[in-house]
Amino acid sequence: MRIEELDFRLPPRLIAQRPSRPRNAGRLMVVGPGWEEPQHRRFQDLSGLLRSGDLLVLNDSRVIAARVKGRKDTGGRVEILFLRPAQGAPDTGENPGECWEVLLRPARRMRAGTRVTLGGDVGCELLQNLGSGRFMLRLPSGESVRRVTDEHGEMPLPPYVKAPLKSGNDYQTVYADQWGSAAAPTAGLHFTRDMLQQLEAAGIEIARVTLHVGMDTFRPVAEPIVEEHQIHQEVYSIPPDSLASIDSARREGRRVVAVGTTTTRVLETVYAGAQSGAGATAPATGWSELFITPGYQFCVVNAMITNFHLPRSSLLAMVMAFAGVDRMRHAYRVAVEKEYRFFSFGDAMLLYPGDAGISR
Repeated sequence: MRIEELDFRLPPRLIAQRPSRPRNAGRLMVVGPGWEEPQHRRFQDLSGLLRSGDLLVLNDSRVIAARVKGRKDTGGRVEILFLRPAQGAPDTGENPGECWEVLLRPARRMRAGTRVTLGGDVGCELLQNLGSGRFMLRLPSGESVRRVTDEHGEMPLPPYVKAPLKSGNDYQTVYADQWGSAAAPTAGLHFTRDMLQQLEAAGIEIARVTLHVGMDTFRPVAEPIVEEHQIHQEVYSIPPDSLASIDSARREGRRVVAVGTTTTRVLETVYAGAQSGAGATAPATGWSELFITPGYQFCVVNAMITNFHLPRSSLLAMVMAFAGVDRMRHAYRVAVEKEYRFFSFGDAMLLYPGDAGISR
């Protein structure tokens, strides 16, 4: 797939700056293989679009106040975005502090061994330059990223959101629970607690998985051939009760509806290559490096709820793989014509597979 296929024209006025009030008041475009044109609904209509027995799977990751200001020893100001716990941190033989992969700005002239002070009193060391503005950072022994971000951090809003948040909860799903994301799983921002209760009352089962959203939310595809893009790993887990619910739905031929590309990534990682009705093929906890592009054969997800994604993004490639390249390009053109709201605080889509009916 060429990068130009992930391009589309988007007037800046359509980039949503604030969430809908109430959350489920936004619009919902329904894109299915049997229709010439997308259907236009409201997100609060979702219970009438799903059916009793469907399994709705949510990503319950909680966004951390990951953006922290600091200073170099020379006095220059820096901004740190905590992305994820670091893998392969060097063993110093001492009592090491936490090591995290971070995005550093400005990154120019920064190198391993540089000392950075966060929040006025937390002295950290850059251990390794990972490229593209990313570094491995070590906190002092006894210090925790959780305390630093809770006390000194700010919510890591995407750069296209210019308006300040009225509340930090605006960038959290109502079911956020597992601490660790650098960005919100935004498809879930549309749900209210009452709506989730109504869905359950309608016979729709709900399960939770966790994928902590990291670097690739912020990073566009730059390579001319999309498949050559290097996607970063993200940590995931599926608790035993959710795994049992997914296995049961698959055995019984019930639909698995993924809320968001992050949930889709978890499910397709754990069930990669599984035959119809079969169980997991990968551990329920681990690191996902799955990069879904057109041509991928989905194994578990039968329908997907997602927001409208950025041009030239890996997430747009994923939804094109799911619903069909031409169908999604048309849907995005219609969304612009009808002035849907785009990106994190924007409207949503309910997608069905591009190569099959509404159930699989």
